[in-house]
Amino acid sequence: MRHVLTERLGISHPLIQAPMAGSTTPELVSAVSQAGGLGSLGAGYLSPQAILEQAAQVRAQTDKPYAINLFVMADEFTADAGLVTRARERLDALMVKEGLAIRTSLPERWAFRFSDQLAALREARPPVASFAFDLITPAQLRELKQLDIYVIGTATTVAEAKAWAELGADAVGLQGAEAGGHRGTFLHEPEDALIGLFALLPLAARAVDIPLIAAGGIMDGRAMLAAEVLGAAASQLGTAFLACPESSAAPAWKQDLQQAQDHQITTIRSFSGRAARGLRNRYVEAMSQRAEELPPYPILNALTSPLRKAAAAAGRGDLISEWCGQAASLVRPMPAATLVAELMREYAQARAGLSA
Repeated sequence: MRHVLTERLGISHPLIQAPMAGSTTPELVSAVSQAGGLGSLGAGYLSPQAILEQAAQVRAQTDKPYAINLFVMADEFTADAGLVTRARERLDALMVKEGLAIRTSLPERWAFRFSDQLAALREARPPVASFAFDLITPAQLRELKQLDIYVIGTATTVAEAKAWAELGADAVGLQGAEAGGHRGTFLHEPEDALIGLFALLPLAARAVDIPLIAAGGIMDGRAMLAAEVLGAAASQLGTAFLACPESSAAPAWKQDLQQAQDHQITTIRSFSGRAARGLRNRYVEAMSQRAEELPPYPILNALTSPLRKAAAAAGRGDLISEWCGQAASLVRPMPAATLVAELMREYAQARAGLSA
């Protein structure tokens, strides 16, 4: 399966840089792809025009394969006015307490329309498209395949992996409980789908016959090989690339990753309204009370966006969404191409050790 995936994608290494929306840049994506992995542009928060512009920037920097990732959502959202008002009051009060001048406001839109983003993706025509939060429709899948775009779905359970395989996806990214960022769960409650990667891999390998991509807590070449032994065709690393200079993660966030303790990493809803894994920081603790009363994604995500930007600008990592995987403190600040080379050196060394 490893060779099937790498040969089909035209990449040298069984390594995918995770599409971290809000933290990936064209520079990061192109650097990973140019180094032989598959760079992924996290486009879930981007306007259709921005998707086209950033795809063009990637193409200007490399002719190697790359991916664009989108969040599968409804085109329109209806917000509960009462929930929105109460959430704004709580958020504004917290900003006052923390000494930040920014306040919430009602955005022009809660999120960009998925259908418009998907149209932009088709126009950009990346070699690979990946999706999270739900299945795309059979018609959408056919349109992508007509453009010879390789489709990767995201699953957090065996049932979700089977759903993507039955739809006709080319591969499935398995998001273990250890993975940072938003959970891709769509058939279950997120709390019921926190399955460890090394348990999920062999279970999914028994259930589907398309390539599996392992994601969650993988920070070095040894873990990449371990995932392969359990059935993965490739590994997808996100947190490992957050500290690279090409990443747009806030400096305070990058610094906090190096000091993160394993028990501080938890499932959080209070930043976006959707379950995500990251550091339990000052904001998370402050908003933990009555978290169930906060509006869902993408409503809350839109409300907190200006606050997160202001906190990042002020160097307040403790007030932003510091998404990360379970082994965050193993992060290594270095250029993306250097990190790819180091990961593959470790992978080859571990592989040679198995053969000895």
